[in-house]
Amino acid sequence: MFDILARIRTELEKANNTPSGAHLRTGDVRQIAAKVYRSLPDRSRASVFSVCEVLLEQRSWPMKVIAFDFAYRVRKQYDQGTFDLFQRWLEEYVRGWGDCDDFCTHAFGELICQYTELTEKTVLWTQREEFWMRRAAAVVLIPAIRRGRYTECSPLRVADLLMQDEHDLVRKGYGWMLKVFSTKEPELVYNYLLKNRETMPRVALRYALEKLSADRKRTLMQG
Repeated sequence: MFDILARIRTELEKANNTPSGAHLRTGDVRQIAAKVYRSLPDRSRASVFSVCEVLLEQRSWPMKVIAFDFAYRVRKQYDQGTFDLFQRWLEEYVRGWGDCDDFCTHAFGELICQYTELTEKTVLWTQREEFWMRRAAAVVLIPAIRRGRYTECSPLRVADLLMQDEHDLVRKGYGWMLKVFSTKEPELVYNYLLKNRETMPRVALRYALEKLSADRKRTLMQG
């Protein structure tokens, strides 16, 4: 386990030796994740999740990116019990919108795609104190929406619950979810926004209407 951690640190250090003014990018970290993952001697879910836990305990941005990448790579081994582990990671290790979106639009979102009934648990996050948990309630639905597996996910129910959230990043999060939903159900989302345009925070509305027609955008922004 510690050999893997040491190797990742070495790879990150080499990647950081970039030309003056350059910074380590997410793509660079993902390349390291792919390289190290191929070298893992045991790629069973239990073993990979143990590695992820060690990486997450480092509480650094690149280690989180690699941990969430590894977790996504074993997606064919997920079961409903994976939810409890992922929720704990969300609670303990995620602290901002970047971590939230990375985890929720890949590994955690994939779990929801496979078991859409789990959204009965994710909707409870709308009542959490931590803003990233509330944002996650919307963002985690995005992969399922994109793949047309949203019947049980109730995106509009989540939007209702988050409608007047005090945190700007939560508003942007459910606005983003509605924007993606509008690519699948444009009429439904348009009517929802038309109904709520007087009360929906402007930042959420602007995100949500981005994929609608120009005429519909003008109508919604007139409210």
